[in-house]
Amino acid sequence: MESLSIVTSIGDALRVSFGMFWEILWALILGFALSGAVQAVVSKGEMRRLLPDDSARALAIATGLGAASSSCSYAAVALARSLFRRGADFTAAIAFEFASTNLVIELGIIMWLLLGWQFALAEFVGGPVMIILIALLFRAFLTQRLVDEARTQADRGLVGSMEGHAEMDMSISGGTLWQRLCSPQGLTATSNYFVMDWVAIWKDILGGLLIAGALAAWVPNHVWQSLFLAHHGTVAKLWGPLVGPLVAIISFVCSIGNVPLAAVLWNGGISFGGVIAFIFADLIILPILDIYRRYYGPRMTIFLLVTFYTAMVGAALLVELVFSAAGLVPSTRSAHITEASVALNYTTILNIIFLGLAAVLVGRFVKTGGLPMLRMMDTPSGGAHSHGT
Repeated sequence: MESLSIVTSIGDALRVSFGMFWEILWALILGFALSGAVQAVVSKGEMRRLLPDDSARALAIATGLGAASSSCSYAAVALARSLFRRGADFTAAIAFEFASTNLVIELGIIMWLLLGWQFALAEFVGGPVMIILIALLFRAFLTQRLVDEARTQADRGLVGSMEGHAEMDMSISGGTLWQRLCSPQGLTATSNYFVMDWVAIWKDILGGLLIAGALAAWVPNHVWQSLFLAHHGTVAKLWGPLVGPLVAIISFVCSIGNVPLAAVLWNGGISFGGVIAFIFADLIILPILDIYRRYYGPRMTIFLLVTFYTAMVGAALLVELVFSAAGLVPSTRSAHITEASVALNYTTILNIIFLGLAAVLVGRFVKTGGLPMLRMMDTPSGGAHSHGT
């Protein structure tokens, strides 16, 4: 009887996980396709040239380029080090890193679907605020000696994760933007980025869905409400942004994979700002902190953890304050967490359409010889890659 109960509980968790996956599948495909198209016309070499210092202009460019260069968290961290090693300013490289995980198209779409448009808007309002806070903290407390230590460590080239993916530059040049996108080379480059972004991030998406399904099915709401002080009004609004990143650190889930878990936390009672802080914190989860240690050394890792956490909390508190004052915080906790249900509705129709688009891009990737590139994604390459048109 007990074994049957365990099987039933596992089945409940898997049904919730699949239900969320089916709800967001078309949006994931759309987001990665748009991201691949943008990356196809944005050169990584150009990125390095445009990030010479921590001026407001360079940080704005870093933020814009990061948002255009969608990455999984691991690839974003690797690319930031690559930019830093090749001459980019450290603060600008970090701004790029944050934008490429927190200000990307697919993240906003998934947040809109699972949490609501208010959360998507808050992410894109709070993200730049967080980057500004990080820049201010770096100007106030980051010493040249610490930067030099980090550069020495970075130049050792210790391997992290998604090194090859971060190094690959398959963007194309020549002609207008539209001509590049519509050319055979443009389609090939878009398919390359589409497939490799999926390969880079699928574990995070799967992990996030499985953890969210398990927590939604197994953890009663009163447990979350106690943890997040849900019945304590103003205290809960202050506590949420403080505890949100701490939950993220130990969850091991990053990139888009943390949005399903954020939906569970919101329904469980965490504050609006707490959700935003939790999603911001994908760049300080334990595996990535270990990569910072290898990339930049232990002293810089501690500095990054403290300043990142401070900026995340500060930005989330500001978002909570502004959105509460503007009446934009949802009055009900109704994040979209559903059990498996495949019916002939708009979700299924959109999934079929975009699965067709995915099939076209994957087919192009395979046809033009892209499969060998997958083996290089986790290996430092030291150069650009391209293949047939």
